[in-house]
Amino acid sequence: MNNRLARLKEVVSARLDQISDPITGQGLWSAGRVVGLEAGADGKVSFTIEAPADAVDRYVPVRDAAEAAARAAPGAKSVTAVLTAHEAKTQTAGGIAGVKHVIAVASAKGGVGKSTVAVNLACAFAALGFKTGLLDLDVYGPSAPTLLGLQGKRPAPGPQKTLLPIETHGLKTMSIGYLVDPNSAMIWRGAMATSAVRQMIDDIVWGELDVLLLDLPPGTGDVQLTLVQRVPLAGAVIVSTPQEMALADVRRGLAMFEKTRAPVLGIIENMAYFETPGGQRSYIFGQGGARRTAEQAGAPFLGEIPIDVSLRESADAGAPLVAAQPAHAIAQRFRDIAEAALANVARLNKPAPRIVVN
Repeated sequence: MNNRLARLKEVVSARLDQISDPITGQGLWSAGRVVGLEAGADGKVSFTIEAPADAVDRYVPVRDAAEAAARAAPGAKSVTAVLTAHEAKTQTAGGIAGVKHVIAVASAKGGVGKSTVAVNLACAFAALGFKTGLLDLDVYGPSAPTLLGLQGKRPAPGPQKTLLPIETHGLKTMSIGYLVDPNSAMIWRGAMATSAVRQMIDDIVWGELDVLLLDLPPGTGDVQLTLVQRVPLAGAVIVSTPQEMALADVRRGLAMFEKTRAPVLGIIENMAYFETPGGQRSYIFGQGGARRTAEQAGAPFLGEIPIDVSLRESADAGAPLVAAQPAHAIAQRFRDIAEAALANVARLNKPAPRIVVN
């Protein structure tokens, strides 16, 4: 998307956020009511407003107001605003029924090894004794079936048109890759992708979990915003490589989570270096970039994951290193990172002390 279209989407989302949601009192955008916002080169703007099924009548004038607000945005030639009734699933105060902590694993840039990190991090939580789930939400390139050795597997149906996660390596897992042909290209527009994400969040029966990791698609677009607006996150872990090209995108990811008030649990530097059998380190992509970015942003730095043949081989074999080779030094690093991330969940989500004025 070019800068002009990105700016138009930004202006429209800001105008929509000035319209109050009848139920929460928040702006429509902040409340997560707006999904699938698209802006075309011809000035056509489209989006969907999701209303609760039992309050859809209250949102008819809201839809009209949103359409008018978007049409007044500079550069908008025509606007289509669709109102849909969404029947919310029963959820706990934590967001997803039965799940204590929901943690997003994100990368603002593709190709940094985010999914490999997410899978091994999930196995690390499980190895530490936590009931753990992994939800692969990378709708454009789901990697979990390959990384977990579950290609061709299909989830069993649950009650009331839900799905049951597939269990492997001590995890409960779900991926869009279990549901679609792996040889088919994912040519989905924004509204289709966000709809898939909503279904993956709402229609899975996880049971009781201590931690559910969400493997997000790379970037900071509609899919990511739909997610962070829809599910209260205990926090986000951002994966990067050391070079500046990746770090510039990390800073945009940090800004997205700050805007949506999701705590950043820390940054992981993947492919940090290559270590020879003699112990000499070669910093192929630069040295310490993610650590410096974390320090500059005031975010925790969770650790480095080096380039390692065993990590690559285990990913290709569908046997996550943490589960298959628990004594490996990198497996221990993942367990250390998992412990640090969970400690930051407790620290960053601690309620502020109550101030009493006499």
